[in-house]
Amino acid sequence: MTTVYTETLNRLIEELSRLPGVGPKTAERLAFHILRADTPEALDLAQAIADVKNKIRRCKTCYNLSESDTCQICADPHRDKSQICVVEQPKDIVMLEKTGACRWVYHVLGGHIAPLDGIEPSDLTIDRLIERVRAGGITEVIMATNPNMAGDGTALYISSLLKQTDAKITRLARGLPTGTTIEYASGKILTDAIIGRQQLE
Repeated sequence: MTTVYTETLNRLIEELSRLPGVGPKTAERLAFHILRADTPEALDLAQAIADVKNKIRRCKTCYNLSESDTCQICADPHRDKSQICVVEQPKDIVMLEKTGACRWVYHVLGGHIAPLDGIEPSDLTIDRLIERVRAGGITEVIMATNPNMAGDGTALYISSLLKQTDAKITRLARGLPTGTTIEYASGKILTDAIIGRQQLE
């Protein structure tokens, strides 16, 4: 970067440009916003960033984000701890929880198996999941990995490891989203809808 501004401002722009989806122009705008902001506002931002790095850890049970050894979901006595929903990332939990339909607990894998990218099962928290299930008391493991080749492959691999347990292995259903029409649905969505059809009661 050409040194146009002060050394400090140039460094801020450079650091901001490292953020995903933030190009040089956006980084420059953000830097000047911070520069113009009141000192308390700017320092609050800096403190929030520091707190995220210093306080957030992984839940010792499910590997969700937490500020203590146990996350809020695992600590919730009203959760059904006999059901474990397996997700790839903590942000997947946020999306599922927004539905208001989940009363189970979770297990965060930390990604999906991708040998071409150098991600093997041992790089994920699969072993810990198997330990949780084999410890007993788990009636169902809900696979909620992403509906793509990597996610499906990861779900199949985990399912094969859990076959010898008493837990039922299920997969989130796929198909037509509520409010859509068949006319505008893709072929893949329609295929999933047909294969995953359920009997009406």
